[in-house]
Amino acid sequence: MTRPDKSARPDKANPETLGFATQANHVGNPVGEESEVIQTPIFMGNSYALPCDPLVIDWSGADTPVYTRYSSANQVALQHRIAVLEGGDDAVVLASGVAALHGLFFSTLKTGDHAVISDTTYGAVWRMFAELFPAKYGIEGTFVDTSDPDAVRAALRSNTKLIFTETIANPTTRVADVQSLADIAHEHGALLCVDSTFTPPPLYRPLDDGADCVVQSLTKYINGHGDAMGGAVIGRSDLIREIKTDAMIEVGGTISPFNAWLIQRGSVTLPLRLARHQENAQQIAAFLDSHPEVAYVYYPGLPSHPGHELAKRQFRGRGYGAMLAFAVKGDSDTQNRFVSNLRLITPAVSLGHDETLILHTTNEGPRVAYYPQPFKDYGHLRLSVGLEDADDLIADLETALDLI
Repeated sequence: MTRPDKSARPDKANPETLGFATQANHVGNPVGEESEVIQTPIFMGNSYALPCDPLVIDWSGADTPVYTRYSSANQVALQHRIAVLEGGDDAVVLASGVAALHGLFFSTLKTGDHAVISDTTYGAVWRMFAELFPAKYGIEGTFVDTSDPDAVRAALRSNTKLIFTETIANPTTRVADVQSLADIAHEHGALLCVDSTFTPPPLYRPLDDGADCVVQSLTKYINGHGDAMGGAVIGRSDLIREIKTDAMIEVGGTISPFNAWLIQRGSVTLPLRLARHQENAQQIAAFLDSHPEVAYVYYPGLPSHPGHELAKRQFRGRGYGAMLAFAVKGDSDTQNRFVSNLRLITPAVSLGHDETLILHTTNEGPRVAYYPQPFKDYGHLRLSVGLEDADDLIADLETALDLI
């Protein structure tokens, strides 16, 4: 993303005058001639000095550091950067991506409310709405194919307060039309909230297409180095303020200063890393798609993907992410043997790391009912493509395929 107003003088005190890569470098760092450091340091203390008259403090507020559970200097700096990168009014940063998801739902839904949830979603979201929220809070959720506008409309109820989807669904890579979902939600008086972890900026910013808030697992691409955990919700100031006061301060899912610092440090190279992630993913998807021992490949960058044209339009030609799903021909044991033959690619959970990670998930469990038929037939391998040389990754995959 280039500077929106090229006639304006670039000024790090005014992020709107900067291009994306410059924002990722400067926003959230100290600004002003009085600053002796040019990078935000780690503030490891858990308490901050109070004024002589503590009554002047907003004890329910989260913008002035008082106690790290309320916020910290590192958290405030990271929130500023994430809000700017996503194009939101404000952001709240919490201890993990799941803490951010829970904080969003906890703050926007109450007993008797209903939500429409993508039937292909992260496991924690599934369990929240399939088990925990109905049993503990009396909050109901309906799982639907959020790529089907008619199915979403049919699932709406008079008490529907929220539609929740993922830009690219985990793990099937199904693409959601965010603008259409935003129109449906707003016609009904509901919120549209989007998990955009697979499509971080500058690839995509769902707020630009009408989403009310965005969730990012900062653990993944925005940190990018597999060494810190965090999550964020970005959106309107009033919505974010409620999450800060309710889910952060009163529930306590606060990010540590060290993790906030690590994530801010990692985010500087996000635009550079993301370009390499996507370049590698496109090459690997093409290789797997052409291999006779591969049963299927789902990657939005392939013309054969059902959501390819939508992804091309929605992501404005900036890419298709770096997550793909595939399987080799054979049963679950065959998938395991394939993974065991890899020597460069690491079998591990998580994604968006600097190194390529692979995860074998069997075709069992309640969520599988909503997966495409090839996933049911073979199971699937989720591949998070890293920053290595693409030729090395392809050679590792090819050798492992030959050995089975």
